[in-house]
Amino acid sequence: MKGFAILNNPFLNKGTAFTEQEREDLGLTGLLPSAVQTLEEQVDQAYAQYQQKPKGLEQRLFLMNIFNTNRTLFYKLIDSHIVEMLPIVYDPVIAQSIEQYHNLFTRPQGAAFISIDHPEAISSSLEHAAGGRHIRLIVVTDAEGILGIGDWGVNGVDIAIGKLMVYTAAAGINPEEVLPVSLDVGTNNHMLLNNPRYLGNRHPRISGIRYMEFVDQFVTAARSIFPDMLLHWEDFGRENAANILNKYAQSIPTFNDDIQGTGIVTLAGILGALNISKEQLTDQRVMSFGAGTAGCGIAAMIYEEMVRQGLEPQEARSRFYLVDKQGLLFDDTPGLTPAQRQFTRQRSEFTHSEALTTLAAAVATVRPTILIGTSTQPHTFTKAIVQDMAAHTARPIIFPLSNPTQLAEATAEDLIEWTYGRALVATGIPADPVEYNGITYTIGQANNALMYPGLGLGLLASHAKLVNRDTLSAASHALGGIVDPTLPGAAVLPPVSKLTTFSRTIARAVIRNVIAQHLSGVNIEPTDNAIDAALESTIWKPEYRS
Repeated sequence: MKGFAILNNPFLNKGTAFTEQEREDLGLTGLLPSAVQTLEEQVDQAYAQYQQKPKGLEQRLFLMNIFNTNRTLFYKLIDSHIVEMLPIVYDPVIAQSIEQYHNLFTRPQGAAFISIDHPEAISSSLEHAAGGRHIRLIVVTDAEGILGIGDWGVNGVDIAIGKLMVYTAAAGINPEEVLPVSLDVGTNNHMLLNNPRYLGNRHPRISGIRYMEFVDQFVTAARSIFPDMLLHWEDFGRENAANILNKYAQSIPTFNDDIQGTGIVTLAGILGALNISKEQLTDQRVMSFGAGTAGCGIAAMIYEEMVRQGLEPQEARSRFYLVDKQGLLFDDTPGLTPAQRQFTRQRSEFTHSEALTTLAAAVATVRPTILIGTSTQPHTFTKAIVQDMAAHTARPIIFPLSNPTQLAEATAEDLIEWTYGRALVATGIPADPVEYNGITYTIGQANNALMYPGLGLGLLASHAKLVNRDTLSAASHALGGIVDPTLPGAAVLPPVSKLTTFSRTIARAVIRNVIAQHLSGVNIEPTDNAIDAALESTIWKPEYRS
């Protein structure tokens, strides 16, 4: 490979950092300006250009241009400015990118596009997209349930691309070993179907048996072509997400970020909050406002941890209350999903169950100690509801997790003020520290990016054969144990600024757990040195190579 072929390969291209000898050997003489720059000089130059762009989508487009042409420079730049740039390449700016994907498309960015209309092409599509690379991590989406914005069809491939960027930026997953995949099964978004620029299948979503057969064909092909892959499911609809995960969880290493990722990072935040309040998880009453994939996944993860800490399953289940658009969910509520049925209540438990049709009524009756929002209903954690909750618990744990910003159930500032500094808060979007009564309250962000990069790194480094509840619990405890509970106004979760450091902390805990369960596909001694060696051999660093 020489000349323009190298410059057009983002894994090989160094741009102006090619030395004079490399330019001569690779047929690049005359194809680049004369100056030879270091990677650090390129980063400084790119950052200066980045700062000139309007904030938000324009900055993301600039960064994506670098991503398309030079992966090493892209990740070195992100690594140098991770707090500033993570919200640009991923959440929340990625929502704008998804909504405009059909207008902005220029390059496929290494993704595999697999159409339900052509299942015979699944294997060849995966092979073409991989281009002979050794793929170890796939993020796949059908984009039916993108949190906060819903069904975006093939536009949702951006969520898989962005997720893999975070894996690499936070945990050093080799970008040559990852593959974003779009399962194009159509869309029910009529705005897209009626838009002549839309790039996906122009028909309603396929469901039922044909859909599940298509998913199975994809998994079978991916396992055959990439036998040691970790398969990450992203933003599938509530009717399919749990069914798909349950089908494959016992046969391949697989993970659903909306069900398990959201659950384990929220559990980590709760464990961090309880470290501050000095209370026990088994004493809590948990209310989840929003009983979709994320809300039910969070409830399931907390429930499993309660059982792990000694409660009988029936007793643990009695601590949960799901509230959705119908109000508190009961056994006889129409249209329940299997995930919701695990945590419904009986009407005989309440004197006036017919009145529990609002969040305010549910909070007043149940008196939860933990309130979690995944509803995408803005400002629904009102002052009256929050103060009602705070009247019955000393340190209310309140996590308004919906994002983007305009969909959040409450702001951290209001929650601190309404509870006179007693609330233990995590948000789904970045929140500035809150000053109240002379104390600075640092607000943890319950962003899945705090968890899945380290989890994925640990699973890949250990060559885990499966991903089970014990491993996920180990990851949650590792993250929840990082915060310092003695500091006034301490956050319940560590800051994004230390993401690369605590991703390794999580990865070590995951490797140790995988070894203990005899689920490692390689022989790793359960010693600190051996675990660190496994990590170092897996971690990729953004450095130019000869």
